[in-house]
Amino acid sequence: MVSSSWRRQGHYARATDVAVTAAQQLATDRTTPETQRLSVQGNLYATAAYTAAKQGDRHTAHTLIAEAEATATRLGCDQSPTGTAFFGPSQVLLHQISISHLLGDAGTAIDHARHVNAAQLPTAERRARYWIDVARAFDQWNKPERCYRALLAAEQAAPQEVRRNPVHTMTAGLMRHDRTLPGVRSFAHRVGALT
Repeated sequence: MVSSSWRRQGHYARATDVAVTAAQQLATDRTTPETQRLSVQGNLYATAAYTAAKQGDRHTAHTLIAEAEATATRLGCDQSPTGTAFFGPSQVLLHQISISHLLGDAGTAIDHARHVNAAQLPTAERRARYWIDVARAFDQWNKPERCYRALLAAEQAAPQEVRRNPVHTMTAGLMRHDRTLPGVRSFAHRVGALT
């Protein structure tokens, strides 16, 4: 996706504009079946909202995630129509968790997370990423025990996902609590945070 490419290069405003423009153009497309159109459109709005949050643009992030939420409501439920990515209310919640974390609203991120049934997420990777986002929010909120429990849940869902740099950083911080977090040192070795 062009928008993601711009975001990875640090061009957040351009990435947001590209995604929003594409979503708006889809609104007038009557050649694509509605469920496919809404799924793509919702994902574009959610991606744009996340990108705006990475830039620290709170207003735009909230406006765009509201558009994604309205699109998910029109779609009705989580779906993965042929040729499109998974989208629906749970995808919006996942983005709301990430957006809230990026904007420094750890409590709001956790409030959103409470509405997600991780067991119903479509893939092990998505479940693990959900738990990693929950861990980030608890880490930001300075709740090490809950952060650690979320990381363990991520590891159980998809062990390969906890071997990434953001988890290493959180795990290094958790090592300060190794006396009160049983098994954290072993976890740090498993995920490659300690050599």
